[in-house]
Amino acid sequence: MSYYVAQGRAIHRLVILYASLEDLISENDRRYKDQSEDTATPVQDRLQRGYIELSRALPWLHGKLGNLEHEDCEDMLKKLKKGADAARGDDTSCLKDLVASWINQAFCPSPLIQPDDKRSHGFANDICGKLLCPAEWDWDQNRVKDGIHNRMSECIVSENSWPLFLYEDYNVTHGNLEAGLFKSRILVQAFKAIFTSPSLAKEAEGNGDGGVILENDRRVRRKSDQAKVKTCIRFALSNISSWRTIDGDFDYEGFWNNIVDFFEDVPGPVTKLRVDKLLEWWTRKVFGMNHREDLTPDVVSQMSVNTLAEQRKALEDAVFDSD
Repeated sequence: MSYYVAQGRAIHRLVILYASLEDLISENDRRYKDQSEDTATPVQDRLQRGYIELSRALPWLHGKLGNLEHEDCEDMLKKLKKGADAARGDDTSCLKDLVASWINQAFCPSPLIQPDDKRSHGFANDICGKLLCPAEWDWDQNRVKDGIHNRMSECIVSENSWPLFLYEDYNVTHGNLEAGLFKSRILVQAFKAIFTSPSLAKEAEGNGDGGVILENDRRVRRKSDQAKVKTCIRFALSNISSWRTIDGDFDYEGFWNNIVDFFEDVPGPVTKLRVDKLLEWWTRKVFGMNHREDLTPDVVSQMSVNTLAEQRKALEDAVFDSD
């Protein structure tokens, strides 16, 4: 595996899932050349944020783009995209098996969901259908199931609805749709499977209260990481067999953008505080709790290392004084 292919594996995981590298680079170049105060479109803002994340994930790339010849630059981007696509394929394949296993363990459906038979997924399956059902509807109502199955106009499943699998305990508070959003067990399991280890995905339980943010939590706090996991789970629950942007009336790229906008396009500081608390919750769920900042000098002075040091000094002084 070449260096660029290996480096490219980070792109779909940490930066973008749909926009092309060329579009990110072109938008950054446009802003560099056009120093006017014209307001950018939401699409252009997303591309620029994507380029900033790309520069953070691959800090050497910006310099390479300015120094390489055109053909060498194209070759580099081609290899980066090859690595990105390969990583996405690995992640979706991994989650296809794991999500089926997690659902079988949590809901015990009969028959069990088969990871290799995508025809048994999606709205044809009662459990998958419930988890994919838009939050504003009640899957247990026959009219909702029939409307979705028959693709009736009043039951259009699109990226404009939050699916139930995003919610804590798979329950929705209709008067406060933000409550419990992005806190489901399956999300935590999928994040751990992709970004830590599949074996750690079994440990989705944890204390989500208190604690502080770890210094090494940048990965869990990347909005693109959050969107990547949720998009891949939606694909795993669906009945489509290959990665695509459109699934019926559901636009995966629009879904991705809606998730990123939830974290980045906030109406004010109060909402920003709730988003930060949600990311702190995710940090604790993925990395566990940490109390380093509670180790004040007074607390440390009472611990055994310092206590022993004081005792040794006292014994040394006592012997010296006796002489």
